[in-house]
Amino acid sequence: METIFNCLIDSFIADKVGLAEHFLNVPLAAQLKGNLNTLFDSNQLREAGIGNDSVLTQDKLIRSDKIYWLDPKHNDLHENNFFLLMDLFVRHLNSTCYTGITGYEFHYALYETGSFYKKHLDQFRSNKSRAFSMIMYLNADWQQEDGGELRIFNEGNTQTIAPLNGTCVFFKSSELEHEVLVTNVPRMSITGWLKTD
Repeated sequence: METIFNCLIDSFIADKVGLAEHFLNVPLAAQLKGNLNTLFDSNQLREAGIGNDSVLTQDKLIRSDKIYWLDPKHNDLHENNFFLLMDLFVRHLNSTCYTGITGYEFHYALYETGSFYKKHLDQFRSNKSRAFSMIMYLNADWQQEDGGELRIFNEGNTQTIAPLNGTCVFFKSSELEHEVLVTNVPRMSITGWLKTD
């Protein structure tokens, strides 16, 4: 995993956007996707909001995905394996880049056909704890015509990233605005933030 971790970090240092294929291996990506599908089938996903707890609103003209938070209290085998991976990455990131990450939060995200998320920044004005954003995709056999790309706005340039299975995207939450383009098929991911005190 260290090679994949270094690929993610090195590409972030080079261009402010870290990218690493196979950050989630094929079995783990499939297992997490299975969890997400089960949550959807049992009506446990919730409409995603905009803002944090004190000013949370819902506006489907800005954001139309559905989410479910991962939590160690679920004691789900596949979520626990994901947390082990994130613990390894955070330790590696802190020891090589001295980032001071002290925690993280992640949720499943499902964009149903026709869904999107307009241009936004991940860090709240009232809370600066989100240091890095991470998105890991759960979409096997993704095709270009499926849409749903992540578009990142980086110093006057745009970068468009396809949501390919197992790929991880990594960037500073306070710096880069981004959007999710309209998806033409269901689009799934684990999305979240590495946090500081």
